[in-house]
Amino acid sequence: QVQLVESGGGLVQAGGSLRLSCVASGNIFSIDAMGWYRQASGHQRELVALIASGGTRTYADSVKGRFTISRGNARNMVYLQMNSLKPEDTAVYFCNAVLHIYGDQDEHTYWGQGTQVTVSS
Repeated sequence: QVQLVESGGGLVQAGGSLRLSCVASGNIFSIDAMGWYRQASGHQRELVALIASGGTRTYADSVKGRFTISRGNARNMVYLQMNSLKPEDTAVYFCNAVLHIYGDQDEHTYWGQGTQVTVSS
C-alpha cells in the first residue's frame, strides 16, 4: 500500500557531500514524520535525522552541524544533505515514514529498501 524509494547514495571521498532523497507513495492520508536511519556493517540501525510534520528536526549527535534534513514541497518527500562526510558515516541509509493510510486510524511505520553510502579516507 505504501512504498518508500530512496536515491542518491554512492561513493565519496572524506570531506565530500552527498544528498539523499526519499519519496513516499501509495494510499497515504497523512505523514506524521519522516526520517533517515543508517546501519553500518556489524552494527544496529540508528537514527540519523528526523523531521516531524510540524517541522521539528532531530539529529544524532554524530551528524549535528554536518547533515541537514528537509521536506519537499509535496510533503511526501524528504531529503538528507550530508556534508563533511567521514569514513564512519559509511552505512546503508534507510528512509523511514510514520504515517496514516486512508481508512485506518492506526499509525504505521514504513521503511525504504536502503541506499549505500560509502566514504573513503
